[in-house]
Amino acid sequence: MSVELKGKLIQKLPRESGESQKGKWEKQLFIIETDEQYPRKISIAVWNDKLTMLEHVAEGDILKVFANISSREFNSKWYTDVVAWRIERESDEEASPAPETPEEAGFTESPEDDLPF
Repeated sequence: MSVELKGKLIQKLPRESGESQKGKWEKQLFIIETDEQYPRKISIAVWNDKLTMLEHVAEGDILKVFANISSREFNSKWYTDVVAWRIERESDEEASPAPETPEEAGFTESPEDDLPF
């Protein structure tokens, strides 16, 4: 099952690594807090080649996380994983920038410019 989650990055936990029958692996968990009436904290994992996605985000950033949710049984207990496959940082570019003044844009009036147009 694939979901889209949006929230503020509140913590990046240390990377973990190990070796299994399938070879070496690396994983890092991060925690986001949703912006709802009753905010929820969600622990999300990134694995192996997806670890680089976390290098470009900082605590406090608002993120949109695309993740897969899956559960598995081990010793009669169930465990659920939320694994990110894409992370987008909410852009500050959504707010429109203030218009430039003519001087900031490189246009200045000079005395030589006495053209009528």
